[in-house]
Amino acid sequence: MKMIPLGKSGLTVPALAVGCMRLTSYDEKGAAHFIGTALDAGANFFDHADIYGGGKCEELFGKAFPLTASNREKIILQSKCGIRPGVAFDFSKEHILSSVEGSLRRLGTDYLDVLLLHRPDALMEPEEVAEAFDALYTSGKVRHFGVSNQNPMQIQLLQKYVRQPIVANQLQLSITNATMISQGLHVNMLDDFAVNRDGSVLDFCRLNDITIQPWSPFQYGFFEGVFIGNEKFPVLNAKLDELAEKYGVTSTAIAMAWLLRHPAKMQPICGTMNEDRLMQCIKATEIQLSRDEWYAIFLAAGNILP
Repeated sequence: MKMIPLGKSGLTVPALAVGCMRLTSYDEKGAAHFIGTALDAGANFFDHADIYGGGKCEELFGKAFPLTASNREKIILQSKCGIRPGVAFDFSKEHILSSVEGSLRRLGTDYLDVLLLHRPDALMEPEEVAEAFDALYTSGKVRHFGVSNQNPMQIQLLQKYVRQPIVANQLQLSITNATMISQGLHVNMLDDFAVNRDGSVLDFCRLNDITIQPWSPFQYGFFEGVFIGNEKFPVLNAKLDELAEKYGVTSTAIAMAWLLRHPAKMQPICGTMNEDRLMQCIKATEIQLSRDEWYAIFLAAGNILP
């Protein structure tokens, strides 16, 4: 497994994170086997959130992989908080602390390696977030902090008050959802690809040593479906299949290798619960696409070069 630094955390982590949003598709025995398969392949970074399965995903993980002292050292646990589904986004100190306590209890651990704030809160008071982070850090309950789906100005506002470095930003990114890449190629142009929708978050994160964690790396639109093997993307799939044959892997591995080829050293979140597909994604960490191959995939998805 290829390893990368996680922002300024000092942690060296797998280049691929295992997303646990759908873990409850397994029973306890199945979840234990899935976790073990990931660990055997070197994928020991697990991404959770307090809302996944209403907390049941974290609970199942804790039961399927009891975090004894020796086991806890084998894995890196990341979770997220801040969403009250259908009600509000909540970065209040009370909610952050309460959410972390719930995650720790469900996972059966004393600490999280990483905590991310899950989507921006319009009513965020950064001083209050700073108090929550300080309390969690000094108590040893959270070691590192990050955000999810935030733009550069939101991160800068938060970082003005928070003492701990923001080490990661989880953002939607795939071959078909690549606006943060395409807008950088269309600077000073009048076409739709030139629209800067995220404040140049890709360059900002690179400048500030914040690791981007792409989520939904195989999705198009907003959870509209998977583009791999989808008849809506014939040109893209033909190119993925061509390169898959060349490298002796699947098109899934090539799609993941496309993200990993970017020099930002991103850490994609692989959310599959299919063990074979997980192994395909892990295989992608061994593939180094050429510049021409990377651009060919980019263009096959409907992107254009000005």
